[in-house]
Amino acid sequence: MNAPISAAWPVPVSVAPDALADIQADFLREWQRICDEAQRGTLAPPADRRFRGAAWAASPQHLLMAHAYLLSARVLSRMVDAAQVGEPLRNRLRFSIMQWVDALSPSNFLAFNPDAQQAVIDSAGRALSDGLANLANDIRKGRISQTDDSQFEIGANVATTPGQVVFQNSLFQLIQYTPQTATVHERPLVIVPPNINKYYILDLQPANSFVRYVVEQGQTVFMVSWRNPLSTDQDGVQQANWVQYLDEGVLKALQIASDISNQPQVNALGFCVGGTMLASALALAQARGETPVASLTLLTTLLDFHDTGVLQVFVDEAHALLRDQQIGQGGLMPGRDLSTTFSFLRPNELVWNYVVGNYLKGQMPSAFDLLFWNGDSTNLPGPFFTWYFRNTYLENNLKVPGRARAGDTALDLTRLKMPAYLYGSRDDHIVPWTSAYASTQLLRGPQRFVLGASGHIAGVINPPQAGKRNYWVNEDPALPGDPGVWLANAQEHAGSWWPDWSRWLAGHAGAKRKARTSVGNTRYAPIEPAPGSYVKVRAD
Repeated sequence: MNAPISAAWPVPVSVAPDALADIQADFLREWQRICDEAQRGTLAPPADRRFRGAAWAASPQHLLMAHAYLLSARVLSRMVDAAQVGEPLRNRLRFSIMQWVDALSPSNFLAFNPDAQQAVIDSAGRALSDGLANLANDIRKGRISQTDDSQFEIGANVATTPGQVVFQNSLFQLIQYTPQTATVHERPLVIVPPNINKYYILDLQPANSFVRYVVEQGQTVFMVSWRNPLSTDQDGVQQANWVQYLDEGVLKALQIASDISNQPQVNALGFCVGGTMLASALALAQARGETPVASLTLLTTLLDFHDTGVLQVFVDEAHALLRDQQIGQGGLMPGRDLSTTFSFLRPNELVWNYVVGNYLKGQMPSAFDLLFWNGDSTNLPGPFFTWYFRNTYLENNLKVPGRARAGDTALDLTRLKMPAYLYGSRDDHIVPWTSAYASTQLLRGPQRFVLGASGHIAGVINPPQAGKRNYWVNEDPALPGDPGVWLANAQEHAGSWWPDWSRWLAGHAGAKRKARTSVGNTRYAPIEPAPGSYVKVRAD
């Protein structure tokens, strides 16, 4: 017989009888081993960090429960792997099973978590009352606290690199940072961060600020600070579309930096969605006969959306149509929805870990600047989001020359011939590094691809002085189509990739000249000090 995995799934899902028999036999054998060891009193705590506490090891009943749970989770995972379905459905099954399995861990329930019970006893009930207070506070905030927000203030101890806002419109503020060296390269760098998050991930605290590092390398740096649109805004920002973000956002920022620096071209860097926007804007400029950028840097950026990793489980025509109907003509894609989605990509680390600590044990999460930023979500204008979702994740139109359009203009990324530095993070679950590498097959100029260790954020934010992680470089300028071939011939280097990129950028930044004592110019005079007011607006 075939064994159904889910009777509620819209199509029949089954496992071949021989595969099911193997899974059943392995389950019974492993369960017998666990029971035998439990009976002898030799059952060791599992390696899973959720069950490493001393109270788990001291309670045979709870220890047996933990092993039974983990064994059941492995069996469900094997059944999904053996299901007779196509890979898209298998991935959705795998994601759904992960959500249920992680949510039902005995560690998530006070009645089944001896560590949490011990915390209540040791604190004479204080842990329970504090946990309820934490829960009530998070309900008021509408999100799970991942860090102690009270320890951070934008402009006070995060986003503190000195500078001035030199321009603003309905979509963004442009920050020009104050030089930190006696001389600077004549060609400036314009950074385009994702508008799905606040820019200050690139300017956290001084010790881990990418912006501060770049300024200290003698670069004149401009930063786009995207506006966080609110439901109460009345100036039409909720109707802003993809074309406006390219024309009135990215290209406008490049033009202003060019004007202030008196340089015909600038260097440009895009991070994540910001990189997708930047490359699209440059393709739009190219179609008009304009080349505003001398070099291009893309950090963890998708241009070819063929493989989007775990996010693919959310992508289908039904979802696109729903969003088109809801917000395609105006309105907001709530930042809270986006933040929740990203958290549940890694639920044990970003959800249940804090449920246990905050609510069951009554602990206050520690202060961590990156998680403070992670909780500072941004809304997106509906028309922008719906164009982006359909043309990238759903239809992968940017990859095909002329298929994606900005208004009446066809976009062709293969016409971009400026030198490019492309970076991917090896353990990135949002932009798989092989997909970041796929950009090498679209762009036509000389390219350097660098692979860093760790994930989507930690791989990028890796200051040299920390002495952490490593990166890989293949010095062969002929980038093969297969990323596996590239990696097989790449050399590993210890530490941060930032100095490698800085050396590359210096080669495209022009001669050095004496740093100016002021920022802006007569046309673009300073408006307010960095970090500006847009970045301080909280989502609804």
